[in-house]
Amino acid sequence: MRPPLPADMFDEVCPSSLNPIRFGDKWAALVIRCLEHGPRRFSELRVPLHRVTPKVLTRSLRSLERDGLIRRTAQPPRVEYELTPVGRSLLEPIAVACAWTDRHWDALLDARESYDAAARRATGRIASPSAGSRA
Repeated sequence: MRPPLPADMFDEVCPSSLNPIRFGDKWAALVIRCLEHGPRRFSELRVPLHRVTPKVLTRSLRSLERDGLIRRTAQPPRVEYELTPVGRSLLEPIAVACAWTDRHWDALLDARESYDAAARRATGRIASPSAGSRA
């Protein structure tokens, strides 16, 4: 039995919100990290990925499966997702991207806040919520 995924797994430094380096869609790298230690059920993935709607998580899982990065195994009533060897090969580059984001966290936040403030001044309105999100 694998230990459950922690609910706050991505709260401190969330690569999806600040990391300018993308692996697939916005949530793909987080899904891959959730599967690092073995297969997981959809409901297990939802714990640390609570900010992702079920519809979007399903879309990400299907995309990762289509690309050969994860394998979906259905043994009713269970469905599990696990990394393929190709998916596992992404763990190292994702770790590097996360470490880079951690080192540059303050600079990235400062840049986004400056940009958003300038955009608000220029347009007289608030910039897009996703642009300045600190998720």
